[in-house]
Amino acid sequence: MAYDKFTVLTSTAVPLPIENVDTDQIIPARFLKATERKGFGDNLFRDWRYNNDDTPKQDFVLNNPIYSGKILVGGKNFGSGSSREHAAWAIYDYGFRCVISSFFADIFKGNSLNIGLLPVTVSEAFADKIFRAIEADPNAQIEVNLAEQTVTILATGEKESFDINGYKKHNMMNGFDDIDYLQSMKQEINTFADKSLY
Repeated sequence: MAYDKFTVLTSTAVPLPIENVDTDQIIPARFLKATERKGFGDNLFRDWRYNNDDTPKQDFVLNNPIYSGKILVGGKNFGSGSSREHAAWAIYDYGFRCVISSFFADIFKGNSLNIGLLPVTVSEAFADKIFRAIEADPNAQIEVNLAEQTVTILATGEKESFDINGYKKHNMMNGFDDIDYLQSMKQEINTFADKSLY
């Protein structure tokens, strides 16, 4: 399944400065019955977003109209807990294309990269700078440049580099999942097969 190509994303950001956000908080287990990747965004952070009577909790950031954008900035150890890939699906389906944190759980990070959601790991100091920039101005623009592997707070020009696996970077920049990548190499695979001794 192809995803949006990710090259340079310039957007406002939604701050969630909470550490140890686990996958059950991102998408509660009772919403995991569906097997398609659509519709999970409706229940992203469900128990934090809504009361028991389904009315929005006014103090939760996703219900605050001053915050919006395609970038979610989370606290340290984001995506911990169970390995459910639905957590990445929910964040992507909600409309986020990038999550920035000072540390990600490995499985969540892998699941995100597999579906076109870019997890960007920055230092704790730089994450704090991003949080402060958003607090000072909810319209602050953050630039995530995948080609250059940099995150920039445009208002101040402060910038930090991030690491990403080269294969996953290639796939994200082309909107590929693993199957799309293989299909893109169909000609090379056929040529190799034609030359095979077998």
